[in-house]
Amino acid sequence: EAGMKYIVLGSLASGLLLYGMSLVYGATGTLDLAGIHAASGNVADKTLLLTGVVFLVAGIAFKLGAAPFHMWLPDVYHGAPTAVTVFIGSAPKIAAFGLAYRLLEGGLGPLSGQWTLMLAILAVASLAVGNVLAIAQSNLKRMLAYSTISHVGFMLLGFVGGTPAGYSAAMFYIISYTMTATVAFGMIALLARKGFECEEIDDFKGLNQRSPWYAAIMGIAMFSLAGVPPLFGFFAKLLVLKAAIDAGFLWLAIVAIVFAIIGIYYYLRVVKVMYFDAAAEETALPLPSDVALRWVISINGLALIVLGLAWGPLFDWCNRAFGV
Repeated sequence: EAGMKYIVLGSLASGLLLYGMSLVYGATGTLDLAGIHAASGNVADKTLLLTGVVFLVAGIAFKLGAAPFHMWLPDVYHGAPTAVTVFIGSAPKIAAFGLAYRLLEGGLGPLSGQWTLMLAILAVASLAVGNVLAIAQSNLKRMLAYSTISHVGFMLLGFVGGTPAGYSAAMFYIISYTMTATVAFGMIALLARKGFECEEIDDFKGLNQRSPWYAAIMGIAMFSLAGVPPLFGFFAKLLVLKAAIDAGFLWLAIVAIVFAIIGIYYYLRVVKVMYFDAAAEETALPLPSDVALRWVISINGLALIVLGLAWGPLFDWCNRAFGV
């Protein structure tokens, strides 16, 4: 079911993206991004060009998993093997960020006054859908899927200003999210074993009594996703909020803060079951001993603390990438 939903909706999104490209080509006479950038500011009648921009934004929103183009994401995250979910929940987000930047800024920068408003609407929808629906989930992978939607909304805060500083903050955010999501999904994969997928939130009951180290690493990931200082995720949220405010989108920053506070609940729920609930008998079996995976997840989790305390060099690198 998840595979069918992904292939059908993915085909639709690719069609929207290609149709948008064809309309942009019809309006500008070129598919070269630099040529589109030069021509888009000189088009007399922008109706055809702006129609193409709408289709392009819709295709990009699907690739990112932004609401209301998010319907594939929870089912695919849930239906895919956890090892596959670790990948599709992390690396493709960086690629989608690159796609959005190259098409919108690299090709359609002169029309930023139009597409930034579209992205602001997508950001609000993603923040609302992701944080509210995540509360109702009992499956951890589905909860993290809706969490992904909300984090895409935060990343879009960096785009709404259409400035190099905003893109730098968005890039910093997507790197932060990718690292943190890898820890969260990786912990599910680490604790799973034959006959036990460890996908439900209740499967983490009493994890602190069984393995304080695993519980601590998972707790770090949850707090970082929630944006609790001094972890990596806090500074990522702070920077995109600053970028939105500097761009004149104070109202959007306030909306994001409100939904971020709502989102803290479902992250704390995972911490609560790990530290304050007793483990069920079926989850009280011996923990796995995959040394390689344990080291990878542990180092990644500790990196969330290190980068939270010393995030400056990475942010400087993001700034240099966009000439800030």
